[in-house]
Amino acid sequence: MTETHATAAVPMKWVGPLRISGNVATTEAQVPLATYETPLWPSVGRGAKVSRLAERGIVATLVDERMTRSVLVEATDAGTALAAARIIEARIDELRDVVRTCSRFAELIGIRHEINANLLFLRFEFSTGDASGHNMATLASDALLGHLLQTVPGISYGSISGNYCTDKKATAINGILGRGKNVVTELLVPRDVVEGVLHTTAARVVQLNLRKNLLGTLLAGGVRSANAHYANMLLAFYLATGQDAANIVEGSQGVTMAEDRDGDLYFACTLPNLIVGTVGNGKGLPFVETNLTRLGCRAERVPGENARRLAVLAAATVLCGELSLLAAQTNPGELMRAHVQLERDNTTAKVGA
Repeated sequence: MTETHATAAVPMKWVGPLRISGNVATTEAQVPLATYETPLWPSVGRGAKVSRLAERGIVATLVDERMTRSVLVEATDAGTALAAARIIEARIDELRDVVRTCSRFAELIGIRHEINANLLFLRFEFSTGDASGHNMATLASDALLGHLLQTVPGISYGSISGNYCTDKKATAINGILGRGKNVVTELLVPRDVVEGVLHTTAARVVQLNLRKNLLGTLLAGGVRSANAHYANMLLAFYLATGQDAANIVEGSQGVTMAEDRDGDLYFACTLPNLIVGTVGNGKGLPFVETNLTRLGCRAERVPGENARRLAVLAAATVLCGELSLLAAQTNPGELMRAHVQLERDNTTAKVGA
């Protein structure tokens, strides 16, 4: 049987521009969204319009960045595991040198551990330049694991991945410690824009966010997460920019906040696990190269800066879609009417083509 390769085409549109400021970028930029959920385009577009009507736009703050990989080693008993953990953490400078031998861009920035019975889980944290860093972190962790097995007494091989990372799974540890880029986006929407563009009030958005995102998610047993649909915007953005789409599992963990400030609406989205990169697997496709260039993420910058720009653009896109959806859901019937109309319009357009 001959193996063939094909491309799965997903409809894509550019939306915006979004207005962004903050500690990474101050810009107005359109963003590409690849999705079958076509109402997402005008929804994010409405949020983008709001961002341009706010004085500072969306203020995106990059709080932290790190890629992680956990390894598992077996000790003779818990006491030996603890002794090994203390030795390993005391030798972090030596381990940083080990990492530098296998990568130009990976840098070991932290080690955390957990002991369960006689098993020692080690969570290595790396900076990875402009790459999202999955393979870079695994390669570095493999070198570290080999070094530790040779130099630390009382431990033996368990696994190169111990699920304490945690990759592509919704866990508390990623929300607490972070994996990828941790970005907070904030938008202060004037009262007249809330009423004229979003067709609602700050008080109604705040009440819905409390009841739906915070209380509803609590009752459902959500893990470090309280939002309406971060995954929608992230998947569309990830597919358009060559990211590993499975990372929306942890990427969509995050918390939406809303406050009524004398009729103005303060709206914020915190995303602690945005895993994006501008180099690596998936970035060599022509349409991805075009999109990254148009986003301004192919410029000559210090390593890591292009990926940071991409992360704040992704996070701002999430805020636009989240704000628009919550505003729609404050009004009875608006969400369904919009979906029916927009999807009918898109179907008619395709038939006419």
